[in-house]
Amino acid sequence: MSEKVLITGLNIISSLGLTLEENWENLLKGKSGIKKINLFDASGLDTQIAGQVDESFDEYSTGFIKKRLAMQMTRVSKFCLTAVKVAIQEHNIPVTEFDPERCAVIFGVVNTANSSVEKGTTNTNTIVKGMNNALSAWISLEYGFEGPNYTIATACSSSAYAIANGYDLIKQKKADLVIVGGADSAINPEDINGFNSLYALSTNNDNPEQASCPFSADRDGFIIGEGAGVLILESETSAKNRNAKVYAEIAGYGLTNEAFNIMSPRTNGEGMAKTMQKAIKDSGIEISEIDYINAHGTSTTLNDLYETLAIEKVLGVNAKNVAVSSSKSMIGHTIGAAGAIEAAITAKSIFHGLAHPTINLNKPDPSLQLDYIPNVKRSIAIRCALSNSFAFGGHNSTLVFRKY
Repeated sequence: MSEKVLITGLNIISSLGLTLEENWENLLKGKSGIKKINLFDASGLDTQIAGQVDESFDEYSTGFIKKRLAMQMTRVSKFCLTAVKVAIQEHNIPVTEFDPERCAVIFGVVNTANSSVEKGTTNTNTIVKGMNNALSAWISLEYGFEGPNYTIATACSSSAYAIANGYDLIKQKKADLVIVGGADSAINPEDINGFNSLYALSTNNDNPEQASCPFSADRDGFIIGEGAGVLILESETSAKNRNAKVYAEIAGYGLTNEAFNIMSPRTNGEGMAKTMQKAIKDSGIEISEIDYINAHGTSTTLNDLYETLAIEKVLGVNAKNVAVSSSKSMIGHTIGAAGAIEAAITAKSIFHGLAHPTINLNKPDPSLQLDYIPNVKRSIAIRCALSNSFAFGGHNSTLVFRKY
């Protein structure tokens, strides 16, 4: 009999907070984490705002990472290890009771942010700081996990791919416990200038909290965010044996590549629709069971239009009955961490029967006609939910979650 894959632990670090509950409360309140950048002097950039993690993180992380190790880590590595340690601690995961050879770690990472903004980089630590596999390695070193350990880089869908890989390990009975997630920060002059040259970022510097406005008529680009998202995946057998708290079941996924353009999605969301269709088929759920979609929802012209068209194509007559919201409206686009942060939010939504709003949706785009939960949270009995991640390079992912 095939094992069910359950989520028994979560954590988020983002511009909305340093803990899962702080993030969750602020998401439900519809609070924006977007503000003026103060990690460095951004006054000469076209975009001067971002979803920056609070400065108190540096002090907060010292409670979880020894000073000697911290000197070998970037800000992103610290996001990662801190988020994992808190998730294990807060959810009472008995890691020492698992066979270490059957414990795996898979993280989605675009880069470790060993950039011009990173402090304390020297010749002796720059290699370790720059290794993106260090994120998963630090976790296994901390807990003595000896199972599969690697990182995945598929741009904005990296950590969604990591979740799918972790799901497979448990489904195939190759692991009992898999820690999956992602961490990232592109808040530096190099990345911001690069995205500005592609006209991808919002330049609404005078109104930071209103700048990320997915599905709105006045959207003008995405906002860079940073942080980490962590999910602890466990086999149903293992979770039952220890009477674990379960947030949701991962029911399946769809991974595709559009093979179309290095930056642009296929016209009218054809590639996005195919990804969602594969995920629904893989999970074995009915379209009528889908009650919520955590959208990729970047606040860019093409993504929001094409994602809407894809949802309409896949769900048909049910499309307008399904609630859709964008976490990026509040935390920005956390790149390699986005898939995991949004998956964690989706699991929380199922567990609590609550969906956060899409904020700043004050000027609806008349060509976008779905229910985007504008500005105010909503109580929803969610049976099944989708979480979409669509990336540069055509790397698409849709994860399917089910109430357990």
